[in-house]
Amino acid sequence: MVQPGEVDYYPESSPPARCLATGRASLHRTLDEAVESWQVADPERARKVRAFGMHSIMVIPLRARGITLGVAVLVRHRRRDSFDEDDLLLAEEIAARAAVAVDNARRFTRERTTALALQRSLLPQRLAAQEAVEVAYRYIPARSRAGLGGDWFDVIPLSGARVALVVGDVVGHGLRASATMGRLRTAVRTLADVDLPPEELLVHLDDLVTHLRAEEDTASDPEIVTDLIATCLYLVYDPVSRRCTAAGAGHPPPAVVTPDGKAEFIDLPAGPPLGVGGLPFEAIEWEVPPGSRLVLYTDGLVEVPEHDLGRGMALLRRRLGRSARSLEATCDDLIQTLLPAQPSDDVALLIARTRALDAGQVATWDLPSDPAAVADARDKVSRRLADWGLNEVVFTAELVVSELVTNAIRYGTPPVQLRLIRDAVLICEVSDGSSTAPHMRRARMFDEGGRGLLLVAQFAERWGTRHRAGGKSIWAEIGLQDERS
Repeated sequence: MVQPGEVDYYPESSPPARCLATGRASLHRTLDEAVESWQVADPERARKVRAFGMHSIMVIPLRARGITLGVAVLVRHRRRDSFDEDDLLLAEEIAARAAVAVDNARRFTRERTTALALQRSLLPQRLAAQEAVEVAYRYIPARSRAGLGGDWFDVIPLSGARVALVVGDVVGHGLRASATMGRLRTAVRTLADVDLPPEELLVHLDDLVTHLRAEEDTASDPEIVTDLIATCLYLVYDPVSRRCTAAGAGHPPPAVVTPDGKAEFIDLPAGPPLGVGGLPFEAIEWEVPPGSRLVLYTDGLVEVPEHDLGRGMALLRRRLGRSARSLEATCDDLIQTLLPAQPSDDVALLIARTRALDAGQVATWDLPSDPAAVADARDKVSRRLADWGLNEVVFTAELVVSELVTNAIRYGTPPVQLRLIRDAVLICEVSDGSSTAPHMRRARMFDEGGRGLLLVAQFAERWGTRHRAGGKSIWAEIGLQDERS
């Protein structure tokens, strides 16, 4: 009568329509008044009934959790015996089990669709512009009944032309894992803006996970699982010094592929997963040649086959050691060779090819802690920008440098250093030996001070403070394209 996917219509007086409305099963013979009226309203169906010799019908509601999901119609025509009350009871039992299975599948599909939409909205839709690395990435959702996991990644531009590469994994599946992943990714971006070292950033992230778990422990919903644990790898690459700094929290180590094709895993200090609490994190620093590939991933990529992490990492290293191709091709090759057709866990893969700023793009001067050095600093900046062909930003750069150097000499401690970096933007950095960070304030009418950082904030696209061992750096970014236009 009807093919799968087509729509079938039932008159209101027909047994299926009444069963759907009342939620009660019924047993009928073809001579029953209800069936005869149904045949009269549907001549084509009546012709089929006569052609096949159908003589007994049971109509059973599919009910689960108090909701009628549909109707099952059972017809007998090959055997002469009609359905009886025992058949009706058996059919109701089968329909009840089928309804629960259908409802579970519907709920799982809806939850997975919702979790996938939530997770994709929380993952980067478009990576932020930066010049330190060339990036390719993949996110593969799980195909198992456990639902989506909490895998995530991010690329965050930092001050001084640096970039942070991040991957993480929230233990568990479903909406809770996706929501927690979004909260952690937002927290990492916020902490990265403060320019914290990788090991300190993981300490703050560990505190956040501990607090989130404490909140869930006090939740009134008994279905909320409180074993909130996550892993994370945070890596910072500096294209000026060509060095990487990384720290991990229970996460697989990154791989580095040098331009000659040699692939190795970085021996990161073992760090506890986020949420364990009370244990320190350590960072490691190393130098990478220009054109190297940094490979960050979640455990779903290397836990197959047979959930053997060591075997999976060995296979990953062999695939990375093949002839260097484009980053996109490398991502596709790893996904196709390391993952099954139906992965049981989420996979996040992030590959970055490093770039380096040559010496001609960086200028550094050591300045005496003397107010007279401000004029000399302005002069040095003016001449260097003229050499770079950036005459359009000379005035802005002189103003910014003048204010930053003055603050460093007046409120900081020696040594004072000025650095210019010509990248997609012009970066002005002034470092000194004091750890005290400046704060922008609004000067009153007759105040002689308090306007410097306000001017810097007005003329620079971004500015901020970066703490380092033995002092701090105040940086400001001046746009080049806007100035030229």
